[in-house]
Order: sequence, then C-alpha cells, then structure tokens
Amino acid sequence: MLIDFFTTLRKAQVPVTIKELLVLLEALDRGLVFANLDDFYLLSRTCLVKDEKYFDRFDRAFGSYFHGLQQLDGFMESLIPEDWLRKEFERVLTDEERAQVESLGGLEKLLDTLRERLDEQDGRHAGGSKWIGTGGTSPFGHGGYNPEGVRIGGESRHKRAVKVWEKRQFRDLDDNVELGTRNIKVALRKLRKFARTGAADQLDLDDTISSTARNAGYLDLKMVPERHNAVKVLLFLDVGGSMDPYIRECEHLFSAARTEFKHLEYFYFHNCVYEKVWRNNQRRYSETIPMLDVLHTYGRDYRVIFVGDAAMSPYELLYPQGSVEHFNEEPGQLWLQRIIDTWDKVIWLNPSHTRSWNYTQSTQMIRQQLDDHMYPLTLEGLEQGIRYLSR
Repeated sequence: MLIDFFTTLRKAQVPVTIKELLVLLEALDRGLVFANLDDFYLLSRTCLVKDEKYFDRFDRAFGSYFHGLQQLDGFMESLIPEDWLRKEFERVLTDEERAQVESLGGLEKLLDTLRERLDEQDGRHAGGSKWIGTGGTSPFGHGGYNPEGVRIGGESRHKRAVKVWEKRQFRDLDDNVELGTRNIKVALRKLRKFARTGAADQLDLDDTISSTARNAGYLDLKMVPERHNAVKVLLFLDVGGSMDPYIRECEHLFSAARTEFKHLEYFYFHNCVYEKVWRNNQRRYSETIPMLDVLHTYGRDYRVIFVGDAAMSPYELLYPQGSVEHFNEEPGQLWLQRIIDTWDKVIWLNPSHTRSWNYTQSTQMIRQQLDDHMYPLTLEGLEQGIRYLSR
C-alpha cells in the first residue's frame, strides 16, 4: 500500500525512509483520516517530511501522484456554466477598434454590472460587447479585449483585468535552488550583527590552547555558543501572475536569505499585502495567516523586505474590494502603511527593469509611500537596500 507514492517521493529527492512510511500506514490503520485528500495530505506530510525545506518537493510529488483525484469547488464553477467560457474563436481587433472600446467607469460600476449580468444572462455568448463570454469586447469573460474588465477563467493576454475570478495555485519558492553566483549572498552578508547565544556547544580552540598551557599541559576544554547572525528579517514575497518571469531571480534571493539569516520569517502575497498572507502556496486558501497576527507577533527590531514587481491596478492599492482576487475590506495602501508604522526599516526589491517603473502607476505609488526605498533586484540595488537596512 502506498509503495508507488513512497517511490515517487524518493524520485523527487524527498528523503523519506521505510520507518516513516510505516508510521504513516499505522496512522491510517488507526483511522486518523478517512476519504479526505486534504486530511491525507496533512497527515502524510507530517509523517514523511522531516524538514520544511522539503515541503515544496513534497507538494510537487504529491500533486503529480494524485493528479486528477481532487476537484476544486470554486465560486466560479457554481455560478457560471462551463459552456459560457468555452473559447471557440478569437476576435482580432485593430488599434483603432481597441481605442473605441470604452470602460464601464470604475471598479464599483464593474462589480455592480457583473451582478446584473449574472441575474439576467441565461445562455452562452461569444464575440459580443455586453454578456459574460469569450472573444469579444465585453468586460466580463476571457479571450477578448476590454480596457478594464473582470477576467473569468482563461489566461491573461492584455493584462487589463482589474479583478480575476478564478482559483489559482502558485508554487512555493525552492530554497534549495543552486545559486549561479555568490554575489547575492555576499551582498546579504553586509546585513550582519553577530552574537553568541544559547548552549555552549562549540570548541573555542584559542581559549582551549591558552587554558591548557596555563594548566601545566593538562587538557582544559573551553566551549562557546554558536556564532550566528543576530539580524531579524521579515521577507514578503509576491508570487504568481506578472511575477512568473522572475521566479528564478526570486529563488536565488530566497535561497541566499535562508542561508544567511538565522532569524528569518517569510510570507507570500499576491500583488499587494492585505488582511491575510500565507507560507504554503499549495494550501493558500486553507492555511492563511492574519496580517494583524504578523504585525503583533514580531518585534520592532525586525527588518522588512518586500520582493515584487509592484505592477497592479491602482484599485488594488486605493479601494476596498479592489484586490484582483478577492473582496478585501480595506485597501492595500492601508495595510502597507500599517507595516511601515510597525517596523522602522522597510524596503521593496523590484525585479522589473527600472525604466518600466515610471510607466506603472502602482509602482510609483508604492515607491512614494516607502519614501523612495524601492530598489531593483540587481547586485547594485540589493547592496543599496542592505546599506539602508544596516543603518
């Protein structure tokens, strides 16, 4: 039983052993979980994974082995028939035709109109300008064009949607990625304050030699606590969407940070921080962390580093319910300000090229809110950010 799952984990380089598999089988035999894939996921991860650095490998192997067994019950599936969103053709618009397509006039108007469409529409539409469908100029659906709309299903093409109606899964960053260069680690080392705390479990060779000499040659061992970087860091990582092209750069930074900082806490968000963040992208709908808990848990001596392209609709920063993915009660700019007020040193590392920053309104707004402490995710930018955090 579960031998194939066990071998799949081994192939994914998750260091599981026969003993741990037997523990999992015993737990199943005792009925700790039954006929629930989410519960089995948590139980198997608890029994089989000894270190959280293997969580990402486990998630990928788990998803590969159990692919197709789990059906997501999403909001979209319950309200909108799948047939309405089946893309059968694509309408190609010229630049002049696109310029003639008008937006409905703001986020509130979009949401109110969407509710009306849901009440009124009773069939599939494609290529139109009003109803929920595909391939047209309607603000609702996918596969077409509208300057401001709600993308429902499909894939992003023009990056014009102000809200996305789907259940998306993002991948955790792998802290075990092989660094192509040591430059990131060298830059992070400038943010160092060494201390020796905890149990004395390391040999102090110089003191041992001196003490032995003073003791007429009789061995006198001297031990000291481990020397480690005492700087405390909160790392907030934007994942998914427009951040997908920068996964490799972010993995390099994440891997280096996990190596350099003993006191490192990391959280994921999408586009902007709101009332909840998460640590595991595979479980980001069921295992979230209230942002208020983060604000009240970590002391003012922590440094805060955001990593993201800061490219989003201005609605996400300025308005309640402006998030592209959910109906947030408070705007993103308010949550950013709470973070700035809680911790003295906050920077934002942006992987996109600096020449694009002035063309994105949200990037300029975040940069201004952080008193210009936004730096490019390059060696020079990272050194500038670390220099500010070290003051």
